[in-house]
Amino acid sequence: MASRKRQSLCKHARDFEEKEVEQWDAFVASHGRGTLYHQLEWGRLIERVFGHQTHYWMHTGDDGELTGVLPLVEIRSRLFGTYQISLPFFNYGGALGTESRIEADLMKQAWTCAKKMGVGHIEFRDTVVRHADYPVRKDKVAMLRELPPDPDQLWRELGGKVRSQVRRPIREGATFVCGGRERIDDFYSVFARNMRDLGTPVYPKRFFVEMLQTFPDRASIGVVHVDKKPVAAAILLLDKETMEIPWASSLREYNRLGVNMLLYWNALSEAISKGARTFDFGRSSYQSGTYRFKRQWGAVAKPLYWSYALPEGGELPDLTPKNGKFKHAIALWKRLPLSVANQLGPRIVKNLP
Repeated sequence: MASRKRQSLCKHARDFEEKEVEQWDAFVASHGRGTLYHQLEWGRLIERVFGHQTHYWMHTGDDGELTGVLPLVEIRSRLFGTYQISLPFFNYGGALGTESRIEADLMKQAWTCAKKMGVGHIEFRDTVVRHADYPVRKDKVAMLRELPPDPDQLWRELGGKVRSQVRRPIREGATFVCGGRERIDDFYSVFARNMRDLGTPVYPKRFFVEMLQTFPDRASIGVVHVDKKPVAAAILLLDKETMEIPWASSLREYNRLGVNMLLYWNALSEAISKGARTFDFGRSSYQSGTYRFKRQWGAVAKPLYWSYALPEGGELPDLTPKNGKFKHAIALWKRLPLSVANQLGPRIVKNLP
């Protein structure tokens, strides 16, 4: 995997020396498509929490300067087989390079190596279209909103209907608070129950604890309370000048009060207070309910291109809840006692992308 002009090599996230970590993260920070999820600490975090093997590819010039990176996480599952993904649990993580040919070379070498290890496919989560050799899924979009410099201006920009929906839970006595590790139990009590109600296995609490501890200046938790009870909550992640809300949940019996509207309004305000210029509402299917919810806040759709390296004649994998194969499993999960769902969920979700 080397030539006189350039070379690529692969290491596990845990095996990087401190100097290499700094070099990798500096390259990611300087790249226009680099994200928080490309940073090496995410790979180490995933290794610690889920036990997955990581493959972090680096492309360097003959002077040793880093010119490209590609983070990959390998998931081995009895149900879904063995596959690699860049990057699981999040929307972003594809190859970054100083030139497109370097990104293409990293992807090609990663797939060549993966096939030798018996990997069924690689999923590259990108915001750009890759080479035609890679089949692409384009059914998801990221919902982004540019932020004004102060919350008062944002409030004026929102429509009267949205402002009215934000005021309602306040009139009912709902309050919002933003914090860190001390808010994890409030968040998880809402999140875990909501996931069970949706028929989806829940991540382990440790995943979020490690996130908050690893990125204390970038990760936070927002919680809405009614009568001192947590009824809506979200994880907030600051990435450069973008604030993302990758996980947000509310208790169904309180949705009539619009507690999720209060949660999102305060999340947007928090983003502005921390200097963010863009708010990332996360991914949605085009024209879905979540898509329309985010649109009312002024979010604009940005296409996501998830490309796949597949064996010859291979079909695009579908491990989403929309796959009819999971219909009965989802229905059964919704009926599980919450304590059982919380116990079993982390064992299953670790194998899902």
